[in-house]
Amino acid sequence: MDLHRAVLHSQTLDGRLCPWCIADGSAARRFAGEFIDTYGLDGVHEDILYEVTQRTPGFHAWQDPHWLVHCQDAAAFIGEVGYTELTAHPEALDQLRTEMRSAGRHDAQHLDQFLQGLGHGATAMLFKCTVCGTHLAYIDAS
Repeated sequence: MDLHRAVLHSQTLDGRLCPWCIADGSAARRFAGEFIDTYGLDGVHEDILYEVTQRTPGFHAWQDPHWLVHCQDAAAFIGEVGYTELTAHPEALDQLRTEMRSAGRHDAQHLDQFLQGLGHGATAMLFKCTVCGTHLAYIDAS
């Protein structure tokens, strides 16, 4: 697997990492690192924490990337999406609206304008719960 600039515990590796070495955890052990920080993985079992941080390739984000949790399990990362892709997952859009309101964005019109502008300086990271199938997202902005 060609993972250019794979990040392992404050190290940046340029080149290739074997997908089997990622999957069995040997790449993380060899370079004494993790593919993603534990931020966002609160409350999951230690085995799940190990699976995500040391056996799952991370993803690039403008801000610190983090993994989402639902049903006490790590959700599956779907990818970086804009508003058009999010409309297929109304539960993820509702979750983003709720989070933005709790962060102080109370004006519904401005909130929806911001969400509709995703893909232009801001994006959403989309996940899917592996237990119940609910889609989740968080905003990542430059």
